[in-house]
Amino acid sequence: MAKTVLVVDDDPTQRRLMQAAAEKQGFRARVVENGEKALEEASDAKNGVDVVLLDLVMPGLSGMDTLERLMERRPDLPVIVLTAQPGHKLRALQAGAKDFISKPFDLVEVKTRIHNMLEVRLLYKQLDHYNQLLEHTVQERTAELRESEARYRSLTELASDWYWEQDEAGNFTKVNGPVLE
Repeated sequence: MAKTVLVVDDDPTQRRLMQAAAEKQGFRARVVENGEKALEEASDAKNGVDVVLLDLVMPGLSGMDTLERLMERRPDLPVIVLTAQPGHKLRALQAGAKDFISKPFDLVEVKTRIHNMLEVRLLYKQLDHYNQLLEHTVQERTAELRESEARYRSLTELASDWYWEQDEAGNFTKVNGPVLE
């Protein structure tokens, strides 16, 4: 199943290059030209956006502001920032970006970083699934254990009223206790 890459860049040439790079690798690419549209597209997990390529320098809502709002709404969504300014990299990573690509970018690097990010996201989804499965199993086993403990408790309460003897063959014989019908 093709994964969807959301390309967010105010420069039409950069958008086309990123879109072509993503599509050439078999990803679906959606492109928007500003942070407001990016938030609309990526905020809802049902839209199917799997990774965001986000330019940090844009008019209006900046890429950094867009990143911060995205992280508030979708902390699970991996964002790769695009920047030509080295000082922005650390700030973007601290704000929640998972990776960065320096401009001018190499298309092979773009493909590789998208692929790696999607692979990590898939692994996190699998881990989450396994954690949910484990939690369900623990709940089932806990319920079984509680039921077993209740049965044991009722048997020990009954057993204190009875007296048993064991013969040489190892057979138990009830000597006294309540009559059970």
